[in-house]
Amino acid sequence: MNPKQQSDWVARSLKSVWHPCTQMQHHETVPLIPVSHGRGAWLFDTEGKRYLDGISSWWVNLFGHANPRINAALKDQLDKLEHAMLAGFTHEPVVRLSEKLSALTGGVLGHCFYASDGASATEISLKMSFHFWRNSGQAEKQEFICLKGSYHGETIGALAVTDVPLFRDAYGPLLNKAHVVASPDARQALEGESATDVARHAAADLERCLQERAGKIAAVIIEPLVQCATGMAMHDPEYLRLVRSLCDQYQVHMIADEIAVGCGRTGTFFACESAGIWPDFVCLSKGISGGYLPLSLVMTRDEIYQGFYHSDVRRGFLHSHSYTGNPLACRAALATLEIFETDDVLLQNRLKAASISKALQPLAQHEKVENFRQQGMIWAFDAVVDDTAASSFSRRFFSTALEHELLLRPIGKTVYLMPPYILNDKEIADLGNTTLKVFNQVLGELANGVSA
Repeated sequence: MNPKQQSDWVARSLKSVWHPCTQMQHHETVPLIPVSHGRGAWLFDTEGKRYLDGISSWWVNLFGHANPRINAALKDQLDKLEHAMLAGFTHEPVVRLSEKLSALTGGVLGHCFYASDGASATEISLKMSFHFWRNSGQAEKQEFICLKGSYHGETIGALAVTDVPLFRDAYGPLLNKAHVVASPDARQALEGESATDVARHAAADLERCLQERAGKIAAVIIEPLVQCATGMAMHDPEYLRLVRSLCDQYQVHMIADEIAVGCGRTGTFFACESAGIWPDFVCLSKGISGGYLPLSLVMTRDEIYQGFYHSDVRRGFLHSHSYTGNPLACRAALATLEIFETDDVLLQNRLKAASISKALQPLAQHEKVENFRQQGMIWAFDAVVDDTAASSFSRRFFSTALEHELLLRPIGKTVYLMPPYILNDKEIADLGNTTLKVFNQVLGELANGVSA
């Protein structure tokens, strides 16, 4: 495709497509890339230029673009069943997927309710918790607790338990108010304190809220180990253990939003496994389908499922999506789980993570970097820049990285890397070298007052 055709696609997109999480005016200066195809860890534009997908296309792509094994599974499923309503019907892919996921929890979480996106999974878990307490004769338990800086999606219910001002401010009048408690973000550690100390302080703040409001609280919702959208804030697993204990003590549900941090991203398949606990609800999306098709789900315990099991339809969980349990999406998820099993992905990720951390050491030791951190297959660091520079750092870094064939999209002044699990040695080296090169170039431009 020639440059004119590529520019035509950009112009047509800007005229007809409203892009997500974007101030559209920024595309007057920030490039919009027309993607032609993907192969492995790379995306290719319509001119043939490639980009190393260092953030797994918003954290969804686990095993590379156009993965042959997932492709084959979808092609096979396409000739059998593309979709059927899940009300009054069932099908093999959704049954097998539910069984496999439950087995991964040792049967603790044995019931799966399906939707299409992460925010919908959050909505389901909140509604399910609320409705369970009403069915149990405790209708006054209808409030929720979330963490400072938390993000759980952008639908109305999900925004109500999100504490990112950018997302909340515009829609505040529409939202129910949640109780916001301290984050266990390890970056808050004072001199002489450990990440475990910060976790205990945060848990103490949660307990204070529960002591005052437990009779009104339905659930606590958290992202286990990493609060992603607030700048990859990482915390010690001790926090999860303490939250589980407090929820048991005060008879409050624990919702684990593993939409971004599940599916092996933090080192274990479910992030909660690192703490040796299981919540009452787990929300999954993003990587569960390998990044192929929209799919989300909520897993919960049998006692919660039984709270809805009744002859009265009003006690049922009255929630639905047209594409609930879509067979193609479930088949992609089954192929994804098969890759985890046959390739021993969790072990391979530990080895790969060590190589990536080594490649990023020049950044970890950089004088303009603070809080270099890693959890499983997630890396992040904060740029040491003044407030004026911080306001343009993210867009400048994103644009500069694209010029160097790298897709990274910082959150504020936090640069993070969340690559697919398939990088080879050369791609790992390129990822480290290019990230360093881009970081130095952006810092130099900021220091010299070069306009974005």
